Amino acid sequence: MLTHPTLDILHALGLHGCAKGFKDLEANPAVASLSHAEWLALVLEHEVTLRRQKRFEARAGRAKLRQSACVEDVDYRAVRGLDRSLFLKLATCQWIRDHRHLILCGPTGLGKSWLACALGHKACREDFSVLYHRVPRLFAALDLARGDGRYAKLLASLARIDLLILDDWGPQVMSADHRRDLMEIVEDRYGRGSLLITSQVPVDRWHEIIGDPTLADAILDRIVHAAYRIDLDGESMRKRPDEHELP
Repeated sequence: MLTHPTLDILHALGLHGCAKGFKDLEANPAVASLSHAEWLALVLEHEVTLRRQKRFEARAGRAKLRQSACVEDVDYRAVRGLDRSLFLKLATCQWIRDHRHLILCGPTGLGKSWLACALGHKACREDFSVLYHRVPRLFAALDLARGDGRYAKLLASLARIDLLILDDWGPQVMSADHRRDLMEIVEDRYGRGSLLITSQVPVDRWHEIIGDPTLADAILDRIVHAAYRIDLDGESMRKRPDEHELP
């Protein structure tokens, strides 16, 4: 068999994983005993693996996660109230498939953003679209979009995301515009996408942060009742420089 022309054809067809698999198998005498069907299956597996990796890298790049974090690296030894069984359940991403939400609350320094990014990273690996935003910067971007005509387009782009991470929500009372922004975001995702919200403020104080009782009821009804909750408490992990979660 002419190896180089075959590789050229595979690359021309965009089957770069197949080409790599073909080349690797040709160089491995141990596969000589394989049947044609087995050999082809191995070549195709290379293609599938490469495409999954590229898709993950693209999703992870678009997610713009604040921290490089993986669910496999979570520190369950730290005394902060993290329920291991619940977090492992969340790491399966079934809650995203079910269009449910997650609320991560607790004082600063307990790794809320890190945990959120770890779950976002896992969601990318599970082929979900993910986008990370710090809430103050998201509202600033929406303010700009409102002024230059991109508001509806920006909201539509947020609505298409499977998992939207809203990091560092509160504690300032929201303006009227930002209350409406949050209502639009939540409404667009109701039954169609998931939110992951981190906040230093306990959920029972979110009404006063939103500011308007009617909008607060509408927003929280759509978030809290369909959300898993993780309430962290303990000493700041930033005081422990040996921890990999918070260097």
